[in-house]
Amino acid sequence: MTDANRSARQPIKKLILAPAIITLVVTLLRLFGELRHWSTAWFSTDMGASIVAIVWLAPLFGVYFALRLSARGGGPASPWRAILFAMLGVAVVLVGFFVAPALHLNSSFYTRLVAVWSVLALGTLATLPGWPTLFKTMLAYAYSARIPVAILMFFAIRGSWGTHYDAAPSDMPAGMALLPKYLWLGFFPQLIFWVGFTTVSGMLFGSIAAALARLVRRARPGAEGSSAA
Repeated sequence: MTDANRSARQPIKKLILAPAIITLVVTLLRLFGELRHWSTAWFSTDMGASIVAIVWLAPLFGVYFALRLSARGGGPASPWRAILFAMLGVAVVLVGFFVAPALHLNSSFYTRLVAVWSVLALGTLATLPGWPTLFKTMLAYAYSARIPVAILMFFAIRGSWGTHYDAAPSDMPAGMALLPKYLWLGFFPQLIFWVGFTTVSGMLFGSIAAALARLVRRARPGAEGSSAA
C-alpha cells in the first residue's frame, strides 16, 4: 500500500470510529434486550422493524458524515448532483422491487433473496458518481456496522436463541443445515442487502444535508465577502 493510499484511508477510519462503536453498542443492547425479553415494542424478536435497531442510524450517520466531510473540504462537486444520484439509487431499488415479482423472481425462497440482493447492489452502485468520498465513507461504516451482526447471527442461528437474529422467513425450506441457513439468512443479507441499504439511505440523507448546509452558508450575511477574503 502506498503512502497516498494510507493517508486517504486514515481519515475515513477516524471518521467512522465513533459511529461504529455507537452502532455496536446498539447492536449489543438489542441482543441483550431480546434475550432478557424486554418490551417487544422496543426490542422486537420478529424480522420486522424494532425501535431499538441500528437501521435507524444509517440516515443519521449519513448526515453526520456529509457535514463533517463538507466542513473539511471533502464536499461534493455539486450537492444537487449528489442528491440526483442518491435518488437514482433509491429509484433503482424501488423499481427493482416492483420488477422482480413481474419477472417471477419471487417464485422461490432462493430466487427472491438473490433478486433482492442484486437490486440493492445495483442501487448502491448508482449512488457512487454523485459523491464518491461520502460513498466510500458510508460503505466503510456499513461494513463496520454489519460485520459484527453477521458474526453474531452465526451463533444465534446455531443456538436458536429466539431473537430476531435467528428468525427465519415463513418460506424458508425445511431441514436446511446450519451453514447454508447462515449464509442465506445471515452472511449474505448482512453484507449485501443491509450494507446496500445503509449506504443508499446514508447517501440520500447526507447529500440533502450537505445541500441544505450550503444554502444556509450562502444565506448568511457577509458570507460572500468572507469567502472572497
